[in-house]
Amino acid sequence: MQFIGIEKKEEGKFITRYDVTYETMDHKKKVYEMISRDHNLDSYEKLHGDRPDAVVVIAIDEKEEKILLNKEFRLAVGDWVYNFPAGLIDPGEDAGQAAARELWEETGLELYEVTDLIGESYSAVGFSNEINVCIVGKARGTFRESTSSVEEISPGWYTAEEVRMLLKTKRFAARTQAYCYMWCQEREKNGNKKEI
Repeated sequence: MQFIGIEKKEEGKFITRYDVTYETMDHKKKVYEMISRDHNLDSYEKLHGDRPDAVVVIAIDEKEEKILLNKEFRLAVGDWVYNFPAGLIDPGEDAGQAAARELWEETGLELYEVTDLIGESYSAVGFSNEINVCIVGKARGTFRESTSSVEEISPGWYTAEEVRMLLKTKRFAARTQAYCYMWCQEREKNGNKKEI
């Protein structure tokens, strides 16, 4: 593919829609619709992004027996979806600070130990250039309602057995589904012999 240009189509409060034009290998024009957190995309280089937009928090409990999942009403699909706590990185924050803030805002929990930082990834590469960073760690505290009235979230701690059942019966965000599947598989290898 040969990049030809990018055109802003509509700017919203949080995202902007663009048409990105390429020339295909057989010399045909391909116009691709996409959205971005960047309101001023104007070059091929800017498509790749230069910093993460958001964080995802993958947390386990203090005993390392359960994983944290949010059951959240997602407006775009009009349904409840299982997801990890996540959110945008505010100006002046680094990924770790944003992860701790988002976790507290969405669940009331404290991110008291960060055990890993997974490198940058795209959250929805089929239609957006939004970049996420995953923060892995341990959380503690008491659940409470989200601090935002526009977020309906029910956080909970789940065992591998409970997660296996959710994976079979409920809808997930794709990254959360994939990670939870692997988390269950790893726990199975380490002694819990339930099939998924």
